[in-house]
Amino acid sequence: MGTSWIQAVIYTTAEGIEPVSGRLYQLGINGIEIEDEADFKSFLEENRSAWDYVDEELLAAKACETNVKFYVTADSAGRETISEVERSLQELAVMDTEGVFGRLCLAFSNVDEEDWANNWKQYFKPLTVGEKILILPEWETLESETDRTVFVINPGMSFGTGSHHTTRLCLERLEKYIKTGMNVLDLGCGSGILSLVALLLGAASATAVDIDPNAAKIARENAERNGISEDRYRIFAGNVLEDEALVEKLADRQYDLVLANIVADVIIALTPKIPTFLKEDGVYITSGIITDRGDEVLAAYDAKGMKLLNKSQSGDWLALDYKK
Repeated sequence: MGTSWIQAVIYTTAEGIEPVSGRLYQLGINGIEIEDEADFKSFLEENRSAWDYVDEELLAAKACETNVKFYVTADSAGRETISEVERSLQELAVMDTEGVFGRLCLAFSNVDEEDWANNWKQYFKPLTVGEKILILPEWETLESETDRTVFVINPGMSFGTGSHHTTRLCLERLEKYIKTGMNVLDLGCGSGILSLVALLLGAASATAVDIDPNAAKIARENAERNGISEDRYRIFAGNVLEDEALVEKLADRQYDLVLANIVADVIIALTPKIPTFLKEDGVYITSGIITDRGDEVLAAYDAKGMKLLNKSQSGDWLALDYKK
């Protein structure tokens, strides 16, 4: 049986093609198709001498809202990719203050969205990560006892089931640094997987933030699923790059461990803020970096005087560990 594929469509504008495509490339999506309404109209204007009459129905069929198409596999890895794209589009929409990039909406052209939202669950099975962690989907049961730390999750439509390269890299690195009593900050928390696993592994408290209010809601629900009380886990929704009031709330304490599993552009933009969040001997783990952008990220943090402790790679993705 061959691989099943889903076609995803991002609706944008001619001005949005480049930034949208760039973000897809950052996420490792290279096979894209572009339909530009302006291109079609200019083609008609420039080639009027080739015909006397153009069928109106043909025009209506060909006229389209500018869009960028890409394909993902119909499984849990494809769903992770879709969720990453959604998060990246939300970030782009926040940056697009003048609204020139259009709707930036994501749709599926050959699958029912509701079916896709539910059917991916059949591919998401209990997953061991590193030496200590077991991720258990809420709808699954463990077949045997385990001495691993079990994190029960229902990620909803938020990024972070643990199956993606970047999430696994972060969890493996987290395992190496976490110590009992630590205070943790999770930037771009998605489903809350990184900060919640940190708490289950012994952290005293964690702060999580995501640009998507729905992600903050899902993270809170996942905290409850794992018996983590509100006094140990605080969550904010907002844009850390632009909301200074939010940054002040996050910076009311310093953290032993800061986690950021986002995209390269945001990771680079965070460089001035990370040292202010970290304790003197604090560790910063960041991933979501496609290998092609690795040198840019390394240069940005080197310029801030951060000490690189480790560079890990999985597939086309990098994770970097830094010390203040």
